[in-house]
Amino acid sequence: MNDQKSFNEIPTLDVAPLIAGPQDPAYSDCVRTLADAAHHVGFAQLIGHGLEGRQARLLDATRRFFALPEAEKMQVYIGNSDNHRGYVPFGEEIMASGIPDTKEAFDLSLDLPPEHPAVKAGTPLLGPNQWPRLEGFRESVMDYYDAVFALGKVIFRAFAVGLGQDPELFLRYVSTPPSQLRLLHYPNNEDAVDRPGIGEHTDYECFTLLKPTAPGLEVFNTDGEWISVPYDPDALVLNIGDLLELWTNGYYVATSHRVRKVRQERYAFPLFFTVDYHTEVAPLEAFKDAAGSDNARAVVSGEHLRAQTMQSFRYMLERLQRGEASLPTDALPYYSLGREAETLEPQRSR
Repeated sequence: MNDQKSFNEIPTLDVAPLIAGPQDPAYSDCVRTLADAAHHVGFAQLIGHGLEGRQARLLDATRRFFALPEAEKMQVYIGNSDNHRGYVPFGEEIMASGIPDTKEAFDLSLDLPPEHPAVKAGTPLLGPNQWPRLEGFRESVMDYYDAVFALGKVIFRAFAVGLGQDPELFLRYVSTPPSQLRLLHYPNNEDAVDRPGIGEHTDYECFTLLKPTAPGLEVFNTDGEWISVPYDPDALVLNIGDLLELWTNGYYVATSHRVRKVRQERYAFPLFFTVDYHTEVAPLEAFKDAAGSDNARAVVSGEHLRAQTMQSFRYMLERLQRGEASLPTDALPYYSLGREAETLEPQRSR
């Protein structure tokens, strides 16, 4: 499985045939192109997704939220939430390098009522979102969430087909997953020259669908070079996350990336697509080493996500220090999966 080629650019893929389904004449070719990008690069730019109108409404709502006075945004502070939803102020999130981040955010996921069975059962990371008192904000945000989540299911099915597996291989574990949408805001900052806005990292989940509003994203290739992702206002950026790399035993690769040179005001909207909280993720039998893999690494998807999150947000670290919370059993160290985990270790130490 260790046959990844070096790359110097990010492929672009029209996903309209995937959305149309297997009956589309171009579906199989599109699946093969997607799988090849996931295997060799871990990144792709997706066009033909049909989300442009919803993205425009989302951007308008997001601008209005981040323009609110700090006191109003802090009314929905993420530290007030029991399921990691709400406003993330500057400096709240600490990246793998140990440097506080230079952005603010609003985090949300499936908006489940307290009486939902999974919420009543106490499943971590599930429950209601916190919403600001801002006209039209909730409606615009959830409209986009539902649409990009639906696209994520189409992509997940194609990933399975690209492996020669049952199309429902992964989707059978997608019922009420804690798939998070983040609304990210980077203000104008002339001092940000050559300093990452988000330090080098891989994403914790299965894959990410990112809508940026400006350039700045870079990807780490197998030659040890940072490659810029050209900004395409019509494209969604797709990248593989930790869990899908683990599930395919490295066939689909989680490639390290970062955001750099964030001078101009910039927004970004990543959906981190994952599976149900209690899903056990381990290498598929078809992708284990020929000699067998008796000691194959396995993680519970939600526990991995919660452990990584608890190690990267100030309010959660403070809860750990006060003894009000504890890491999940067998939690992996922060940022311990992904293609560049060993290569970048010195930069990640806190």
